[in-house]
Parts: sequence; C-alpha cells; structure tokens
Amino acid sequence: MSIRKLTIMALLVAIAVAGSTFISIPTGIARAYPVQHAINVIGAIILGPVPTVVVAFVTAIIRILTGTGSLLAIPGSIIGALCAGLAYKYSSKMWLAGMGEVIGTGLLASLVAVPYAKLLMGTSVAALFFMPAFLISSSIGAILGIVVASSLRKTVLVKYFNSRSFY
Repeated sequence: MSIRKLTIMALLVAIAVAGSTFISIPTGIARAYPVQHAINVIGAIILGPVPTVVVAFVTAIIRILTGTGSLLAIPGSIIGALCAGLAYKYSSKMWLAGMGEVIGTGLLASLVAVPYAKLLMGTSVAALFFMPAFLISSSIGAILGIVVASSLRKTVLVKYFNSRSFY
C-alpha cells in the first residue's frame, strides 16, 4: 500500500471523526451521522472496498473511544463501506456506490444491529427498529458523498481517480 493511499485514508478518517463531532441527527436510540456515510461513498470511489472498510472501522473505533459514536457505529459503517466499495468496483458508477451504502447500512446493517445491540448493549428491540434511523443517515450521507465525489472529479485530483499510480 502506498504512502499516498495511507495518507488519503488517514485524511478520510480525520474528516469522518471531525464531521461526526459537529453533524449528527438524533433519531431515537441511535444518532444519524451522515458524514460517516459520505466518507464511505467517497472512499469507495477513490480507494476501493478494502481500504474503505479499514477507514470505516478506524473511524468507528475512534468515535466510540471519544464518545461521539455508539457501538452501532461498527456494523453500520463497515457493512455500508463494503457494499459501497463493491458496488463501485464492479460498476464504476458513483450512484451505485451511494446505493451500496444505503443498502449496506440502511438495510443490512440495521438488521445486523438488532442482535448486536442485544448482545453488546443489552438492548432488546424489534427487528426493524434501527432501519428508519440507518436509512435516513445513510441516504443523506450517500447523497452528500456523491456530490462531493462529483466535485472532486472536476478538480486537479481527477488524475488520481482510476489511475494505477494512485493505488
């Protein structure tokens, strides 16, 4: 892995952690952090699936340790990052990276969060309890991520998109 790629990963973690500190939407038991989802989409487009999952995991751990995220940050961010990364890898379409984030976080991770919350948080909830909050957060973040990634493609950074020297 190149120094450039590690640097981009570190910057994305920093932006996600800082953004989650200032931008959150209360949605019941969980808080919606759309910046994390935007970073997942941007990372999926720029870095690919595996580095984006690493960024999501490191961000989730830092948010948990600093008190700006709950234990639900782990399944929510990692599953969404993986789905967004795989969707973009196999389609090269930004909107599919966004859909991957929404499906991965809003649907899959919200279902994984139910037994996860019971086991680690001692919270018993219905199967679809987390879905509205996860869908809202991931949808807002996916749109934001697509807008930012589209804007980045119009800058000098375009030479790093899809270039072998970047990877």
